[in-house]
Amino acid sequence: MVKAHSLLYAIYICLIVSIICGALLYLANLYGQLNLHYNLREELYIHNQSLVNFALGNKTEADEIPADENSGIEGAYGTKQYGLLTLLLANSWVKNDTVASAHFVGYFATDKTAIHLANLSKSLSYSGIVKLFGDNQLPSTFIETAYINNKPNQLILEGKNTVSEIHLPEINPNFKKIFEGIKADKIGLSEVDKPRDSLYYNSFFNETKEIQVNSIVSNVIFKGNFILRSKDSIRVRKNTVLEDVILIAPKITFEEGFKGTVQAFATKGIELEQKVTLNYPSVVCVYNESAEEGKIKIKKESKITGAIVLFGNPLEMIDKNSIEIEEEGLVFGDIYCSGKLFLKSKVYGSVYTNRFFHKTQSSNYDNIIADIEINATKRPGYFIAIPLFNTKKTEYGILKKVL
Repeated sequence: MVKAHSLLYAIYICLIVSIICGALLYLANLYGQLNLHYNLREELYIHNQSLVNFALGNKTEADEIPADENSGIEGAYGTKQYGLLTLLLANSWVKNDTVASAHFVGYFATDKTAIHLANLSKSLSYSGIVKLFGDNQLPSTFIETAYINNKPNQLILEGKNTVSEIHLPEINPNFKKIFEGIKADKIGLSEVDKPRDSLYYNSFFNETKEIQVNSIVSNVIFKGNFILRSKDSIRVRKNTVLEDVILIAPKITFEEGFKGTVQAFATKGIELEQKVTLNYPSVVCVYNESAEEGKIKIKKESKITGAIVLFGNPLEMIDKNSIEIEEEGLVFGDIYCSGKLFLKSKVYGSVYTNRFFHKTQSSNYDNIIADIEINATKRPGYFIAIPLFNTKKTEYGILKKVL
């Protein structure tokens, strides 16, 4: 005969076993759903990457991809200009799940030009140790020796020299369009999303936000799809973080030690103080078509990866427009100067200028370069240049993933 309390224990045990079994079934179901979710997300990421590769192969012409027969995933992509850079936006989706990505894209650098010096005045001369790796277009195929100091002279030349034309190659029209205006949503700083203290962020899938800033930008972080504009000048302090931001003002100055990634556009002048680093892909650009002086000044030990551009002046205004790059720095990319160029830092890329000049404590010299290296071959095959010229290219690649 079974006692009552034994039956009660049996019921308790059965109840506990059923709860445990139910919990195990529930966990197994959750695991299955989670596994399906992650598998779907993985398929979406793979599809999105394939979509980006398809867009690059299709020369970024906008298109919509038919749904995948197996997974049902659909996709579409498009492009838009962000300053001088082309932004590729790709979306992959299925039901209520979406994966999006944004990349700066461009064509691979194939330019092997070291120097392109317009045929406006006397031929190019050199002093000290000068290294030129790449092809040169010069007023004369012979580079003369100049004796302006007591150092030994040595010219190391790899590439062919040809005679240049009177004009530099025409610059990409997109440079001028920047100064004519960029479509953006003009808002106040208080209206910008602020995920954390001092951090302002705007996705590249949103409309570009344009913010009027004070003359000094300090102790703040801007990341993403922003234009910072000033009617007078902008001075960027070194405690500021700018990532993929556009700056527009008559004058722009970067304080000593600043590091960031920017496209800086000015009409009067841009100055980089000592030890400034502008990461890839950055642009420093002055557009001056007035009779006033226009200047880009880059001080010692500064590094720029991208492009340095001064343009807009007619030939008779060459002497009022200049780029000065002091020693112990590096330009990894291209220089385009429709004025005159003083160059003392290394350039791993190409230099286009109407005139060189060199200055000492006692004199200035026209069309002389001294103690520099210009090396177009040090840009690797995968390097994507800022589009200086409006040329048709066939192979596109990714500069930077921004989402």
